[in-house]
Amino acid sequence: MEGLVIRDADVVDGSGADSYRADVVVDGGRIVSIVKEAAAAGCQRPRARRELDAEGLVLSPGFIDMHAHSDLALLRDPDHSAKAAQGVTLEVLGQDGLSYAPVDDRTLEEVRRAITGWNGYGDDIDIDWRSVGEYLDRLDRGIAVNAAYLVPQGTVRALAVGWEDREATPEELDRMRRLVAEGLEQGAVGLSSGLTYTPGVYAKDAELTELCRVVAEYGGYYCPHHRSYGAGALEAYAEMVALTREAGCPLHLAHATMNFGVNKGRAPELLALLDEALDLGADITLDTYPYTPGCTTLAALLPSWASEGGPEEVLARLTDPATAERIRHDLEVTGSDGCHGVPVEWETIEISGVTAPALADHVGRSVRESAELRGESCWTTARRLLVEDRLGTTILQHVGHEENVRAIMRHRAHTGGSDGILRGAKPHPRAYGTFPRYLGHYVRELGVLTLEQCVAHLTGRPAARLRLPDRGLVREGHRADLVLFDPATVGPGATFAAPRTLPTGIPYVLIDGRFVIEDGRRTDVLAGRAVRRTPV
Repeated sequence: MEGLVIRDADVVDGSGADSYRADVVVDGGRIVSIVKEAAAAGCQRPRARRELDAEGLVLSPGFIDMHAHSDLALLRDPDHSAKAAQGVTLEVLGQDGLSYAPVDDRTLEEVRRAITGWNGYGDDIDIDWRSVGEYLDRLDRGIAVNAAYLVPQGTVRALAVGWEDREATPEELDRMRRLVAEGLEQGAVGLSSGLTYTPGVYAKDAELTELCRVVAEYGGYYCPHHRSYGAGALEAYAEMVALTREAGCPLHLAHATMNFGVNKGRAPELLALLDEALDLGADITLDTYPYTPGCTTLAALLPSWASEGGPEEVLARLTDPATAERIRHDLEVTGSDGCHGVPVEWETIEISGVTAPALADHVGRSVRESAELRGESCWTTARRLLVEDRLGTTILQHVGHEENVRAIMRHRAHTGGSDGILRGAKPHPRAYGTFPRYLGHYVRELGVLTLEQCVAHLTGRPAARLRLPDRGLVREGHRADLVLFDPATVGPGATFAAPRTLPTGIPYVLIDGRFVIEDGRRTDVLAGRAVRRTPV
């Protein structure tokens, strides 16, 4: 007798096709049979050791978070309900060009310092890996949800070149090629960049093109956080399209948004650019989160020249009055490349987390509000935060536009990604609410997408990008990574006021056929593993 039969589910299979009613049988971590209602008429229905009545529930593939920052959280927090309770069964890590493999002892310390705001410093974790393969092996010891990994181009550049603003030598470029190749051979699914973050920002297009050629050879994809989401956003998107076309490499655009006042209502221009490339045969996908504010670190706003040399050099410049004044001018007058070429509007920058307890009273306030409470300039407050928190401060940027969010999520190349940073006292609610918000707000309440379309964006389409032949669809023989949700009640619990609240309407989540969410509660199952690149 089989292990589990899910009875009378409304199956939305991840392909975009119409839903259907069926009994779905799971055993050995796989979907072993699907018996549609019409086919079952007059026939004996399948039986199993356990039966789950799914009347009124939708059964879909598990959701794939195409842009996650759980690189250390999966090791730190075995529960990981932030994602598991949303129905996420696979996260893609190594985003924005900075993560923890491949590293040596020097670059590990530098990277830990550089992205403390994303993942914490990590001194509570035994970082016993150095290569991509060793990191994936560590994940294989058991984690809450599955995880795939992108080789981070900034980390690779730190290893081969350092944190300096200069072109790589031929020998350094050869080493970067080898590091990318090794990461892909060890199981990474592609390459990421953070082209407004140091040191990745210092790479010219020719260098990136050479690395993308390596990615293409291994059947991976390139996932850039490109050079601007503000004043120059369209040009930055076009740059990535042209670069990957020359390299023959598939392109996946990270958190593809059009932000700041200069881009209000301009999403159709981006989509026209992508449609033209797609119609000419380009292989392009993108991900978005269903919210208007963004989230990053306060240090990310700094001009790239001020970030050269790594975290200690940044702090030295901030404590030098003349250099700090130059930074202020770039931020407030010129518009730094770290702030996407737009002069910073401090009232839009909300402090979401700090690492130094003495600074906790800033959290939940904009930089402008904190400055006014202290009777000082916005830059004085921001500079104090940067120095005293040693670059660990995280922020929300309230710079998005709802019409752009809706237009982009309708696009044929769209997938879902949370870009969720789980650290800080008041993180962005997208970390806990992205996927139920798509299903509740944008499907049920607004009708921006049909349920079938939305599920395909969150499951089948990202699985195809990741070249996972047995995930992302409800099909016989596929892995039993599944979600059961109530379409009438599914929605995010997380809000900006209470961002760590779990969602509603998702009573069951299975990974590898095992319940990680059962009756709406997290079990103690650690069914997640590293999902490695499928060899070409």
